[in-house]
Amino acid sequence: MAAKRDYYEVLGVSKTATADEIKKAYRKKAIQYHPDKNPGDKEAEEKFKEAAEAYEVLSDEQKRVRYDQFGHAGVGGAASGGFGGGGMSMEDIFSQFGDIFGGHFGGFGGFGGFGGSQRGRRVNRGSDLRVKVKLNLKEILNGVEKKIKVKKYVSCSHCSGNGSENGNSTSTCSTCNGSGVVTRVTNTILGQMQTSSTCPTCNGEGTTITKKCSYCNGEGIVRDEEILSIRIPAGVAEGMQLSMSGKGNAARRGGINGDLLIVVEEEQDPNLIRDENDVIYNLFLSFPMAALGGTVEVPTIDGVAKVKIEPGTQPGKVLRLRNKGLPSVNGFGKGDELVNVNVYVPENLSDKERKWLEEMDKSENFIPSKTERRKVFDKFKRMFD
Repeated sequence: MAAKRDYYEVLGVSKTATADEIKKAYRKKAIQYHPDKNPGDKEAEEKFKEAAEAYEVLSDEQKRVRYDQFGHAGVGGAASGGFGGGGMSMEDIFSQFGDIFGGHFGGFGGFGGFGGSQRGRRVNRGSDLRVKVKLNLKEILNGVEKKIKVKKYVSCSHCSGNGSENGNSTSTCSTCNGSGVVTRVTNTILGQMQTSSTCPTCNGEGTTITKKCSYCNGEGIVRDEEILSIRIPAGVAEGMQLSMSGKGNAARRGGINGDLLIVVEEEQDPNLIRDENDVIYNLFLSFPMAALGGTVEVPTIDGVAKVKIEPGTQPGKVLRLRNKGLPSVNGFGKGDELVNVNVYVPENLSDKERKWLEEMDKSENFIPSKTERRKVFDKFKRMFD
């Protein structure tokens, strides 16, 4: 699969473009590649869909912020498990973005094919759902597939979602003749003016129900539960939001399903602290271990690692375990594990231990030299500069 192009590049705008500039750029691209203007041209159709996908993200303030920060992965466009704005159908595009062109989304001043009265029909869209998914560091490290139970509106199986008894008790709206819009012509000093608006009888659906479905009361949707399998990519972070297109609430009497929005919640690890893509571990050494050196085991995200302690290791020293952190959500690089060394000072001593330490304290080796004291002073001074 070819890599997705940058959305700003698709619309031909800069990353600092205003909402109005983005809207104008999309309108220009949509007219250029509209299927009515390019009949049978598959390449133009793909560019038409590509522009709509770019506009869907960049016209939404929250999605745009995530895209600017994380790229396609931030809005799910690069994930293969079903996330994101990709895969938009022509019906999706016409129903969601038709208002950009004024009135009902039609033939751009006379183009055929996708234009005409059929395009004026209102397409319902179901509402989005939001769920939270808790992940531990190991799941974030490798990515994970989760199964969740979602309570939502689904299409009524008794009427196939159209709201009529047995799915066939409908008729063409007599007011708009099935177009979903009514057109009025008024005479003005400038000549005749034609305006189109949603049909008040059928609310733009083009059909009316003669007998309501007894199961859904004519709504076409009922409450139910669905178990969904969702794939969370590696490297996600607290608060990041992913989406599954079409997995939200079903739309009333047919139409387009809403999206399922998945918000990431990160569980606190008992040993490790996350700092972006790095993780931090506070290692406590005994005084003899710090003085003599040796080997210790430290926990990592997916196991343990052996760390060599050099003789004379000082408190505050940081040991770096390369590539033991978390991957970037965009797939560029991996963080490290930082082992922060602390020397534990016991609070309660036996008489034997106290005498032993008193004897050691008499040795000049346990008193820092002027050079060592200067190093400590300079280190703290740099912290406050």
